Amino acid sequence: LAYRILAYLYICLKDGSSPDIGYISHDSEVLNINLNYWEYIIRHLYADGYIEGLSVRNVVGRKNPAIKFNDLAITPLGIEYLQNNSAMARARKFLKDLKESVPGL
Repeated sequence: LAYRILAYLYICLKDGSSPDIGYISHDSEVLNINLNYWEYIIRHLYADGYIEGLSVRNVVGRKNPAIKFNDLAITPLGIEYLQNNSAMARARKFLKDLKESVPGL
């Protein structure tokens, strides 16, 4: 899920377009997860430095902080995560394909 969010934000950055939060919201067709889990992912992507352009604020009577979007964007660290994650996925696919094509491996 984090990868999907970051990938979408990276596409928006490269296209020069503003992200549509509705596309990556918890109830979108892309993610379709519960709100608490979605907020958890967003808060940690922000805290870990993968995204910027939001604020996290404590709200009285609420267990978890509220999230307010200002100008959501992926950070250079988020781009690095995508590139490393993509490289690992390609390496896994290569090794799997190699294992399937070489008998006894």
